[in-house]
Amino acid sequence: MANTQIHVAVLMGGWSSEREISFRSGAACADALEGEGYRVTRLDVGRDVAAKLAEIKPYVCFNALHGRFGEDGCIQGLLETLGLPYTHSGVLASALAMHKERAKAVLKEAGVPVAESIVVSREEAASAHMMKPPYVIKPPTEGSSVGVFIVREDQAHPPQELNSADWALGEELMVERFIPGRELTCAVMGEEALGVIEIRPAEGLSFYDYDAKYAPGGSIHVLPAPLSPNVYQLVQKLSLAAHRALGCRGVSRSDFRYDDRPEGSGELICLEVNTQPGMTSTSLVPELASHAGRSFGELVRWIVEDASCNR
Repeated sequence: MANTQIHVAVLMGGWSSEREISFRSGAACADALEGEGYRVTRLDVGRDVAAKLAEIKPYVCFNALHGRFGEDGCIQGLLETLGLPYTHSGVLASALAMHKERAKAVLKEAGVPVAESIVVSREEAASAHMMKPPYVIKPPTEGSSVGVFIVREDQAHPPQELNSADWALGEELMVERFIPGRELTCAVMGEEALGVIEIRPAEGLSFYDYDAKYAPGGSIHVLPAPLSPNVYQLVQKLSLAAHRALGCRGVSRSDFRYDDRPEGSGELICLEVNTQPGMTSTSLVPELASHAGRSFGELVRWIVEDASCNR
């Protein structure tokens, strides 16, 4: 079937905290798919998404949603029920990877090193140190570094933002040992681990937070990452192992910390696996695919061709 006969619905927006980023990913992918000759419908996903899909009748859905409902198994289950082929990971892998603490149990069993952590209530996390600083506090089911705090050694108490009446990121929080060192990421495409990027936040940013991820110039991407060959290959090996352990499909991206400081531990730790990696102009997966010789258009075409049900 020629691409011009293939109708792709690009699912974007939604109602998670990552709605804005989803629009950016979706717009970039929709433009690229049109450039590849597909017939594209851009769909801002609301709670009437099933009715909208029944109305427009796409051949396949390109899932460009981020955050809750979009990458936690919910939209995947709906698309399975509707019998519509879709991109990226299926119901179980999406749900598992989205809950960082539960994903860790699976990764650890598969031999992928993870940081020690506990899940506590927001009230507990706000009232006292749940582990010896430095540590990280993060919602277990959010992405894009939304709601992430690094608690340093010299902080007398947890972040007071946790007590805010406007807090909307859930009443369950993960408290995780802070891993110093370098930020690394590696994408898996099908059964192939791509290159490894080192991410360095721009001057003035303390870590690879939301602004570093999405603001132009917010971070510096070093590709290939300046690592010894054995460490570089180990990141690729662990990324593929994580992808397989969680049952991911299509494209995923695994994030790591590597403590190679002179006084450091030398440990390489997997922080999380992203089943719906960003696809914006500053995103990592398109950059990694380009480094492997695939244009952005070729990347999105591969993702669409990989789509299916029963993922």
